[in-house]
Amino acid sequence: MEIKLSDGKKVKLKDLSIDERDELLDSVEYEYTDDNSPSKIKMLHSTMTKFLRIGIEGEVTDEFLKSLSFSDKTAIFTKIQGECMNLGEEEASK
Repeated sequence: MEIKLSDGKKVKLKDLSIDERDELLDSVEYEYTDDNSPSKIKMLHSTMTKFLRIGIEGEVTDEFLKSLSFSDKTAIFTKIQGECMNLGEEEASK
């Protein structure tokens, strides 16, 4: 799977293993409002960096990460997070 960045370049995402998905999902911690709705992610930047380093195919250097806009980082993070969250959800068990 690929994601197109704002500058037109494409980044290829890895096909994550179950262990990699679990590691990423375990690193996400949400804060909730009084009505128990998620309001924000704690430690957003370190969580996002972890998702990018694990979820992008190939070597993800500091130089590469610094070259990305916050918008691109967010888009990649959201795509990877969506893939992790939807594991096995397409066909519910009976």
